[in-house]
Amino acid sequence: MKKTILLLLFIPLLAVAQNTATIPSFVKDSLDNYINNALAVWHIPGVSVCIVKDGKVVLMKGYGVKELGGTDKVDENTLFMIGSNTKAFTATLLATLDTEKKLSLEDKAGKWLPQFKMKDEWVSKEVTVRDLLCHRLGMNTFQGDFMFFDTDLSTDDIFKKFARLTPVYSFRSKWGYTNAAFCAAGLIAGNAANTTWQDLVRTRIFQPLGMTRTLALAKEIGAATNKATAHTMNGDQLIKIPYGQLDNIAPAGSISSSVNDMSKWVTMLLDNGKFEGKQVIPASAIQQTRTPNSILGDGRVLFNNGHFYLYGLGWFLQEYGGKKIVSHTGGVNGFVTSVTLIPEDKLGIVILTNTDANEFYEALKWDIMDAYLGFPYRNYSKVYNGYAEAQNKIDLETVRKKRDTVAMHLPVTLPLQKFTGLYENDPYGTMQIELEGDHLKAKFQHHVMTGKMESLGGNRFLCTYSNPIWGVMEIPFTIENGKVKSATIKVAGFVDYMPYEFIKKP
Repeated sequence: MKKTILLLLFIPLLAVAQNTATIPSFVKDSLDNYINNALAVWHIPGVSVCIVKDGKVVLMKGYGVKELGGTDKVDENTLFMIGSNTKAFTATLLATLDTEKKLSLEDKAGKWLPQFKMKDEWVSKEVTVRDLLCHRLGMNTFQGDFMFFDTDLSTDDIFKKFARLTPVYSFRSKWGYTNAAFCAAGLIAGNAANTTWQDLVRTRIFQPLGMTRTLALAKEIGAATNKATAHTMNGDQLIKIPYGQLDNIAPAGSISSSVNDMSKWVTMLLDNGKFEGKQVIPASAIQQTRTPNSILGDGRVLFNNGHFYLYGLGWFLQEYGGKKIVSHTGGVNGFVTSVTLIPEDKLGIVILTNTDANEFYEALKWDIMDAYLGFPYRNYSKVYNGYAEAQNKIDLETVRKKRDTVAMHLPVTLPLQKFTGLYENDPYGTMQIELEGDHLKAKFQHHVMTGKMESLGGNRFLCTYSNPIWGVMEIPFTIENGKVKSATIKVAGFVDYMPYEFIKKP
């Protein structure tokens, strides 16, 4: 059971559209109770919410606290890391440069970034800027992120290692979410504009929109004022964790922002690139990012009708209740966020949360959308929480059973000392396994993170990572001719779905 009691507070409305009669009753009369109840149910310290409709801020509020156990309230200027909602900024920059003829989205990526390569030489020559922005390189979703997430690798190191990964699918045959590709796209934008990605996003988007508190790089949030703390679940306990180190793949997910600043971004997007009478982004560039490039599915949703699910450039595209929805989510260490647009209704929704262990950031947007679209109230938060609690119960029970197995001290195929030594994965690098008391400890070359490996008997070990977001995973070792050949390292799907085989060095 979670024992922490969260202080649930909210600030007054910052701005309300003149004609309150056009605001759905759910938003006008019920939202405060809905969100405050959800914070308690989901164990979320703080949330910021913004709704933009017809060019005006309908609602902009902070709920709860910045840090677990604290009393400092979230407000409209509180910074949250927005994760992959960074991607829409990167794609918009590239689409703008395309409109200005400074590059073409059909340019080969190698023209602007020679160090970006794929394992197949032909594919390396054929990859275009557009391919990078719509996740159609043939990679599995999150493939390679184990190597890049919170590591000491430089961006050039990432590209060198990425080039040695074997794609799961053939080139352009299937969509697979690829963070390294967006990193490459951001660097291409900087190169084409004779600057860096971070300076480009500041000068072309943040400054014209007056996003004065928005930060381009993850390293900047540490020294910032009025910022939310990152939180995650460790078993059944919510804990504070360090901010993610993401600047080696910055264009894919390093931005921090507030709902006040994000309201300006959303207002501009909903007005085809205009903000306060000025054309900040060409309308054609905005449209380019919303043009489908990749097919994800048929668009079926929990309630009502949906008929397609696609990906543009930095945006997911779907039909819901007869409307085109343009949206994206973001998840990094301790934060999950969502940005949703219904362009034809000029409706925008921004939701920022300071724990990565919730689905409320998505549930809330559906209930707000339904209210504006005239659909019945569904209480997505309750529905999603039912699914989440059921899955969480299964996950906790699975880990409990494995820990019970550890406590049985079942015989190991080989003495623990035989499992120690240096292991290597190409392209990651090395992992050192040492004997520490009655268990093994894994140390990774490019991570501060370690793994405590306790025997499950035979050749299997239960690995508890020092960073909770990496999970508690069963790690099998391969043994041949009485010797340890390899270990198959797995981490939580939040980071990477793929297994990584580390070969034991002689």
